[in-house]
Amino acid sequence: MAHLEDAVIVNTLVRQALIAAEEVMGTHGLHAVLRTSGLERFIDNLPPDDLEPGIQAVEYARLNEAIEAFYGRGGRGMLYRIGKASFQYAVREQSALLGIAGAALKLLPKKQRIRFILNNMAAALKKTNSQVEAWVEEKDGRIAYIESTCAICHSRTDDHPICYLYVGSLSEAVRWATGEEHEIVETHCMAMGDPYCRFEVREVTHA
Repeated sequence: MAHLEDAVIVNTLVRQALIAAEEVMGTHGLHAVLRTSGLERFIDNLPPDDLEPGIQAVEYARLNEAIEAFYGRGGRGMLYRIGKASFQYAVREQSALLGIAGAALKLLPKKQRIRFILNNMAAALKKTNSQVEAWVEEKDGRIAYIESTCAICHSRTDDHPICYLYVGSLSEAVRWATGEEHEIVETHCMAMGDPYCRFEVREVTHA
């Protein structure tokens, strides 16, 4: 599926991303990348916590690109950390939207816990924005989260997967649900010309 030219990100998700970015990068770092990406309007002025369209998806992609460029070789790790902080914020502030309030996950087998949180993340995204196409699949015993409307790589092209923030967010979600670290591998990315971004959950192998 091609990216929608008029795709948007709702205010509450922009707010979540900016709060997480400031937590990881500090205020000065956030302000610098907001200026670089043409989003100066959010300096000391977070969007409201509602479901109105906040920014164009292409602007969100530009913000991710600016963070990666700002930190050079450390940019990918910084985006990964922002993704993790973003999920932690969602747990604190949006547990009802995520459908995790009072969830008795400890009673479920590990795979069911992983499917539960990934399905809930896809459902929450679709609930906030009717443009979103996201789903979870399981093939050959491996669970994957897939989105064909990913805003992180919207309008970007590269020869490798670039949705580092998404990898961090999904990694933290799976850790929250299972109590264990898992590796999230982006096997497909729309920036590479794939029809969707696909993130596979893998067990961490210890040498």
